[in-house]
Amino acid sequence: MTLSPEETAYVETIGRFVDREVRPVVRDLEQANTFPAELIERMRALGVFGLEVPEEYGGSPVSAPCYALVAAELSRGWMSLAGAMGPHSVVCSLLAAFGTPEQCERFLPRLATGEIRAAMALTEPGGGSDLQAMRTVARRQDDGSYVVSGAKTWITSGRRAGLIALLCKTDPDASPSHRGVSLLLIEPGPGFSVSRDLPKLGYKGVESSELSFDGYVAPAGALLGGAEGHGFAQMMRGLELGRIQVAARAVGVAQAAVDAAISYAQQRESFGVPIWQHQAVGHLLATMATKTEAARRLMLYAAERYDSGERSDMEAGMAKLFASEVCLEVTADAMRVHGGYGYSPEYDVERFYRDAPLMVLGEGTNEIQKNVIARQLIARARPAGASR
Repeated sequence: MTLSPEETAYVETIGRFVDREVRPVVRDLEQANTFPAELIERMRALGVFGLEVPEEYGGSPVSAPCYALVAAELSRGWMSLAGAMGPHSVVCSLLAAFGTPEQCERFLPRLATGEIRAAMALTEPGGGSDLQAMRTVARRQDDGSYVVSGAKTWITSGRRAGLIALLCKTDPDASPSHRGVSLLLIEPGPGFSVSRDLPKLGYKGVESSELSFDGYVAPAGALLGGAEGHGFAQMMRGLELGRIQVAARAVGVAQAAVDAAISYAQQRESFGVPIWQHQAVGHLLATMATKTEAARRLMLYAAERYDSGERSDMEAGMAKLFASEVCLEVTADAMRVHGGYGYSPEYDVERFYRDAPLMVLGEGTNEIQKNVIARQLIARARPAGASR
């Protein structure tokens, strides 16, 4: 994987932003659960929200490996910042790939600058990972508009989003059910409300909300691509990028945990030597760093596959599965290295430990990823006796 010189410089710029502007303030913001308005504005100025927008609409598109590395750097500072970026980027990619010219002209320039931010609305209360069992329905009217009724939950940036990609049923009687699923581009208005923000173990600062649609009217032009029944396939393509981004978040948090553990192990002494010199700690550090680097490489492999235009749900699922499990393990091990101090919010590893489970659960649980991977392993397997 080779980034262009411009992409390399951009990733380095994001890294400096993280070190100089994010890390000095993140502990206070996170513990107060304060929306990071100033940091989001700096991300806007750095062009983070336009990385999946074509140049003709004012974006600064980068390769998927560059995009993933940017998300990892942001997460190294604070995973919530990459969370604010992720769904927005997926919606931008959906518009760029499937949007009508009118939809692209209307939304992409403002999304590129971060003037408005986008959210994805997939999960429903009680629905979990079974997206095809959704109950949110958009009924088409004689004038072509849609009346939307239903609810969505765990929507990142749902309260602050100016555009929401809503997965819903436009034909509840379709068989198989995915043929009746469409994506609507929703702007806040009458009939739409944010019912509450959900309390969370980690992932602070950026809200996760429940959304309610009660007679909300979406114009005919809100249907992504202009044709019904393609929403499920469109969103599955979007989730390939989304899962790569979650893998990148996991890599960033894991790297931050490794860095913190190495720093502490050099400073803390026991029995007259820095604790890294004790084999139990030194080997722990070695294993943590090795697994984090392996996760990074799998993330980049999935990103390269995504850029190739080939189906990459298996690769994205592998990256998300492995990186998130590594992150969960590495953050716990970083706490072990810190001993009792790791249990205190005065040290960042406590935050890493709370943030890590989200990557295991978000963008499709890891159990769902294993289903995706298994199906694709069988689908791509060569017939018995076929030559290699």
